[in-house]
Amino acid sequence: MGFLDKLWRWLGIAEVEEEEVPSLPIVENREVNRKANLVSLQGAKTVKVVVSEPTTFEEAQDLADSLKNRRQVVLNLNRTDIEIARRIIDFLSGTTYALDGQTQKLGENIFLFAPSNVEISREPRMLMRNSVTYSRSGFGREE
Repeated sequence: MGFLDKLWRWLGIAEVEEEEVPSLPIVENREVNRKANLVSLQGAKTVKVVVSEPTTFEEAQDLADSLKNRRQVVLNLNRTDIEIARRIIDFLSGTTYALDGQTQKLGENIFLFAPSNVEISREPRMLMRNSVTYSRSGFGREE
């Protein structure tokens, strides 16, 4: 369209050609809302946790390999000989430190070793419970 065509249309001399606009299909509102709530988690990976009750020190290397493969290790040492348990804890603590991971004692003879891609956080109640224990009368600190 040139300038003269626009001028003739503005003066009302030329006919205005109407273009046919294709109509879009009508979609019910609830279908649109349902699809809007979907979130793609294609990048999400499943997290694997290795739970182990070792009885020999030789099992520590497999657990260290799990840490190297970015898996968390929960270690239950309730049925492990005390000397073997110390060696395993020392070995896994060194491995965790070398991998910039974290170690956390979960309970009596139960430990969590986490690689660097896992952050261990504790609830504030647990921090207070472990740092200060008050007597029943509310005075002082029990040690």
